[in-house]
Amino acid sequence: MTIGRNFALAALGLMLATGGARADGITITSWGGTYQDGQRVTYFEPFTAKTGTKVTEETYSGELAKIKAQVDSGDVVWDVVDVDSNMIATGCDEGLFEVLDYSKILDRSKFVEGAATDCAVGTIVVTTVTAFDKTVFPEGPKTVSDFFDLNKFPGKRGLWKRPYVNLEWALVADGVPLSDVYKMLSTPEGVDRAFAKLDTIKDQIVWWEAGAQPAQLLADKEVAITSAWSGRIQTAISQEKKPFEVVWDAQALDFNFWAIPRGAKHLDQSYAFIAFASDAPVMATQSKVSAYGPTNNDAMKHIAPEVQATLPTAPDHMTNPLVYDAKFWGANGEALTLRFNNWLAK
Repeated sequence: MTIGRNFALAALGLMLATGGARADGITITSWGGTYQDGQRVTYFEPFTAKTGTKVTEETYSGELAKIKAQVDSGDVVWDVVDVDSNMIATGCDEGLFEVLDYSKILDRSKFVEGAATDCAVGTIVVTTVTAFDKTVFPEGPKTVSDFFDLNKFPGKRGLWKRPYVNLEWALVADGVPLSDVYKMLSTPEGVDRAFAKLDTIKDQIVWWEAGAQPAQLLADKEVAITSAWSGRIQTAISQEKKPFEVVWDAQALDFNFWAIPRGAKHLDQSYAFIAFASDAPVMATQSKVSAYGPTNNDAMKHIAPEVQATLPTAPDHMTNPLVYDAKFWGANGEALTLRFNNWLAK
């Protein structure tokens, strides 16, 4: 064993003993993979270059229990965490995240609706859309209602094997205005109505469970139309030159957020990072490396028109979005998931 390796192991042991925290910087935890690779070049490295604050990266798979364990023990070693909307809906209510002071970040009115919460700041707009192969349907579909129209657009449908968005879209396709979807879904009659609409296409559904599957299902012509995460479809279009098209009607807007675990040891530096990451020109650079939309409305003017056209936040795509209601799903998700699983089994 070399001296260099001895030093490396000693340094690793020190990091593990402190949970990865750095006394002279902050620890930011995200989801790994190409997503975190993009954050590194967009946010982490430029933030260090600008401020001198070192960023230590960690990864996780969205386990809220790991954050809770740190907060409950009083030994919080993560300073900033990338979280999804369901985690915020639960974690904020449970007091796991700092209540944010927006005077240290950016005026809340600058953000896309739903992206600036009491406990977290949106970093990207992610969206669920429908998509199809233009070689199969040169003239459409155009709406969520078309997704459910097997006569006009025959063929198999791809859907995520979860109730989220599927129930909302079923109501939209059945004539419920977007503004009333969650009100309707909060009633037994509304739930019955959503499942009744799903019944009309049930025998034509191919269920997907991983984000890469919808594009592959389309490419293999196993489905004629599918739900999908827009970024995945855009990657297939831009990089793989697939003849796909996104239908933006009733796109289900959701967000990933920056949050600070309650009791984080480097609070000022954490705020400085989130403020930096929320700056319009900085945030705009992320849309150049991925097809996620920025949450700061001013960021769009820093993005080239040809890139804007691929994003969920492009003006033409934001005419009638469905904003995913994480609080609704936090309150009703267990019961609706049970109902959904029972429906699948029939």
